[in-house]
Amino acid sequence: MLTLCGFPVSNYYNKVKLALLEKDVPFNEEVVTLPIADEAALAASPLGKVPFLRTPDGCLCESQAIMEFIESAWPAPPLLPADPFAAAKVRELITFIELHLELVARELYGQAFFGGTVSESTQARVRRQLEKNIPAFKQLAKFSPYVAGEGFTQADCAAFASLPLVGMASKAVLGEDLLLAAGIDYKPYIRLVSERPSAKKVLADRKAYQARPAA
Repeated sequence: MLTLCGFPVSNYYNKVKLALLEKDVPFNEEVVTLPIADEAALAASPLGKVPFLRTPDGCLCESQAIMEFIESAWPAPPLLPADPFAAAKVRELITFIELHLELVARELYGQAFFGGTVSESTQARVRRQLEKNIPAFKQLAKFSPYVAGEGFTQADCAAFASLPLVGMASKAVLGEDLLLAAGIDYKPYIRLVSERPSAKKVLADRKAYQARPAA
């Protein structure tokens, strides 16, 4: 049995959880919050990040490595196309979403979501980078109806989990949703994915976690 470790507010945790649910893979969940201090958890995730996955063969960290393991171990239903080039295009989109959009916008999260403050210089730098990267992403993304084309793929697990954060953070801190400003009307896409049973489960679990008194 697999155990997915992390917490239901983490977008990278939810990315992996979506994949497991889409493939109907049995798994347990273990809440691990940040910062990680437990030695066993740090042995599983040496950088103290979530998610990480406990498997009968050992532990895996880094969400995309976990996604690749899941795809190899449970190939049906596929979340990567069989065609090598098409599969590479899905991985390309994941890199853009996570490295060139979400990781850049993450510098705004302290102010957007946690009551902190982001300096004006950081805000200006993030805006410049997102205004460069978002149009590049727009050239690659299809949204027809899914981000890589007709089929639901790993790229949708990433996009569903991360694109709303990019939009909300940029609007909260920079005054406008830079995805919408660049002509990426991603909200109908998010609503479409939200109707999938896997996404409904992820959203319900996130809402329940956020409603806990301890949260």
